[in-house]
Amino acid sequence: MTKPHYRRTANGGTVQVSDGLQNVVSGMGTARDKAAGAIYVMSILADDQIEAAYRTSALAQRIIDIPAEDAGREWREWNAQKEQISAIEAEEKRLGLQRKLIDAIKAARCWGGGAIFIGDGASDLSQELVPDRIGKGGIKYLTMLRRQELNAGELERDPREPGYGRPKEYTINTPSGAVNIHPSRLVILPGKIAPGGNIIQANNWGDSVLSTVLSAVQRDESSSANAESLMYEAKVDVLKVKNLTDNLRNQGAKYEELLLRRFHLANLGKGINGALLLDADEDYQQKSASFGGIPDIMDKFAIRVSAASGIPMTRLFGTSPGGLNSTGESDLRGYYDLVRVHQTLWIEPELQILDECLIRSALGSRPAELHYSWRPLWQLSEKEIAENADKLMSAAEKADRIGITSPEALGKAAVNALTESGAFPGLESYADEFGEDEPDDDDEGAIK
Repeated sequence: MTKPHYRRTANGGTVQVSDGLQNVVSGMGTARDKAAGAIYVMSILADDQIEAAYRTSALAQRIIDIPAEDAGREWREWNAQKEQISAIEAEEKRLGLQRKLIDAIKAARCWGGGAIFIGDGASDLSQELVPDRIGKGGIKYLTMLRRQELNAGELERDPREPGYGRPKEYTINTPSGAVNIHPSRLVILPGKIAPGGNIIQANNWGDSVLSTVLSAVQRDESSSANAESLMYEAKVDVLKVKNLTDNLRNQGAKYEELLLRRFHLANLGKGINGALLLDADEDYQQKSASFGGIPDIMDKFAIRVSAASGIPMTRLFGTSPGGLNSTGESDLRGYYDLVRVHQTLWIEPELQILDECLIRSALGSRPAELHYSWRPLWQLSEKEIAENADKLMSAAEKADRIGITSPEALGKAAVNALTESGAFPGLESYADEFGEDEPDDDDEGAIK
């Protein structure tokens, strides 16, 4: 198909040229080709349209909520000493971080932007937040904000600056007036943005995910509504009455009333006795609508919604995809991998300053070795957990036989692995509480 391009000429002007496949006989790529008129137009959804779609369409709501909830539902695993982990998790719970992050991601997906404000009690919010200055209990509160509540300022246009392509500051309206907020005091979660991380909307936020998905959702819901309407036409009774038109013309309302009464009694008798009483000159037929092919068409629309949203059919519609022996498990695993990518490449960097403040607020200092990882979304069955535990024990026994390390170190590693696998919940804490038995002379080399 022909594609128009504009190229600069030697004298500084431009000329339109075309390249691509043309067929004059069929009209492909020429002015006769109807597809040649198809172009893409940027359409920004208004806030009232987004709100109406989210509040009235269950499918649109699931497209917004599911990835956000999946990104935060299993939360994260801190790698530190037991007392440190307990303190950090208690601080997260006190601040309600997990719930507020999920809500902020929902706001970003729905409205094009969401944020979490880090409240440390500072009087001048326009100054940069420095995590090293946060002491124990330094984070007072966290507040989730939607795009509409937070005005993004001028974008940083200097590529030498670390915040290139993002707002230099944000403003929030309070009862006492507008307050400027430094970006470091906010966990910013923009909506859909252009490649490279640059803001693509005029209001210096991202786009709602519904901007690219809503048309597919509307087609799917329209097909469902049309199929529902067809149910009312599934069976239609057709009655032919001799001289109907002439009688209506000549006798008017009186004949119309008698006609309606006559067939009302006929239908009443049909409903009670299952028999239809007709005049010899009347004809009765029953027309049935064909539903063949409609389920396939509706499935195609659902597949397009799933593809556009990036959520597999199993998760979005609660049904397995079609096909022999298809369970949707591979699609779900692939989707969870994409959620993990989103966690590590998009969410985690935005949480960096907050996490540094969180650690200091919980512990009073920042241990260098402390870090975390996102818990897996795919949950193993009890059978799989037992099989993994058996494999871990077999590997530990083999490692002990060849003397790969000391029995004490191997025993602690095995206890940690069995605890994290879910086979023996709490085993690590119980081992610390009750200690380890001293080995007998006959048991030298056994795993502890």
